[in-house]
Amino acid sequence: MPSRRKYFGILALLLAVPFLVTSAWAAQPQRGGGRRGPMSPDDRLKQMTKNFDLTADQQAKIKPILVDSQKQMQDLRNDTSVDRQDRRAKMMKIMMDTNTQVRAQLDDKQKEKFDKLQQERMQRMQNRRSGGMGAPGGGNPDGTPPPPPQN
Repeated sequence: MPSRRKYFGILALLLAVPFLVTSAWAAQPQRGGGRRGPMSPDDRLKQMTKNFDLTADQQAKIKPILVDSQKQMQDLRNDTSVDRQDRRAKMMKIMMDTNTQVRAQLDDKQKEKFDKLQQERMQRMQNRRSGGMGAPGGGNPDGTPPPPPQN
């Protein structure tokens, strides 16, 4: 009988381990604050206010720019008639237009910091593309297609 009791004890332990691991994993905080997807205009404005020490007047001028940008991006995401490459190009244009409009609301010191942060963001994006992951879509960082698989 002791072997049967031992067997059931081990079986119970084996069945409990996945539940314990899952609950411990779920209790840990998510990386990056647990956010997925784009920030809301309010969150972006808060971040910009923190980064650039925006005045109330600047915040009032920048918020409609961010709201409009979000609406344009959402409309573009929902438009199924646009192919992936065109959608990406249009999103890049929206982002560039938004940055131009926001930058116009900043003073010289804030513009300097804004430009520096933009440059750092672009550098991170380039590093991700060439950091062994390849370019989006499975190509190489230089835009050439990947070699065919060897059988």
